[in-house]
Amino acid sequence: MNRSPAPIAYLPLIIVFLLFGGGGLIILLTSYEPNLGPRWLFFFLIVITFTGLALPVSIFLNQRFPTHPPASPNTVVREALIAGIFVSTLAWLTNGRVLNFSLALIFFVGFTAIEISWRVWEQSKWRKP
Repeated sequence: MNRSPAPIAYLPLIIVFLLFGGGGLIILLTSYEPNLGPRWLFFFLIVITFTGLALPVSIFLNQRFPTHPPASPNTVVREALIAGIFVSTLAWLTNGRVLNFSLALIFFVGFTAIEISWRVWEQSKWRKP
């Protein structure tokens, strides 16, 4: 049975995302005024940081609930990236003071539906080797 890579294989990627994203956020929040460039950099660094934070969760869920065929490394990273984009979207909506619980829930359901559709499409293209 073909299995996903071991969780330790993702460790360098997690470390790079957390150091680059978290370190960048710390430098950005302590050194720059919130002009246009640093504001967009803030959202980009949120995506990187929360992708690094969501990657262990995505790895755990894909190891705990395996699919046939098993999730590829690209799928695991994509799921974590969707979580990072979700958090960045919530931060962007908070900045405009339009975020509420129902809107966050709608975005969560939307991102989840996109991921489920993508996984179903991937599994439909898979052929036994």
